[in-house]
Amino acid sequence: MKLAKGHLSLLVLFAFAITSCQSEDKPPQPRFVSDTRGNAIPAKSPQQDGRYFIEFRSRYALSYGHTYVVFGRLGKNGQMINPEVSGLAPASTDEGPYILGHFVPVPAETGASDGDLEEQYRSASWRVILTEAEYNKTVAFIRKLQAKSKFWQASVYNCNAFTGEIARSMGYETPSIWLRPQEFVTKLREMNVG
Repeated sequence: MKLAKGHLSLLVLFAFAITSCQSEDKPPQPRFVSDTRGNAIPAKSPQQDGRYFIEFRSRYALSYGHTYVVFGRLGKNGQMINPEVSGLAPASTDEGPYILGHFVPVPAETGASDGDLEEQYRSASWRVILTEAEYNKTVAFIRKLQAKSKFWQASVYNCNAFTGEIARSMGYETPSIWLRPQEFVTKLREMNVG
């Protein structure tokens, strides 16, 4: 009986992992910029100069993609100045832990990964302009989350779940963690922008 329950649990985890990969990504979605209340701001607005931001972002990858945040300050016309990246991914460039992580938790890292800041890989993004106080509160939360996030598992605690925790700490509603990253970021924005 215990063996049957173990196999059933493994089958359920596998089903969750498979369902998260069933749709296909669209071409890169337009950039979207708003304030914390969801009011749209032109993407190249000069009023962003010197302001703080967090950007919920997804990128294409050989698999189904990756979700993460980019945060820091902005220069003239909205370009990022020394941005930081935080996302959850297996702590290896080898594909073995990534594949294994679809069945059991594997060690994770919470920093930048290859391609995160390269525009040609961006599939969706939502940049939120923050006050200094909002930024400091958000970055403090990100640092605590990075310190406690030690494992990645595709169907239980993945990059969407990690990014969703950041969004919820800011008061935002979040979509299902089982969406593809591009769809997750797009729906996150749609749920919170008026």
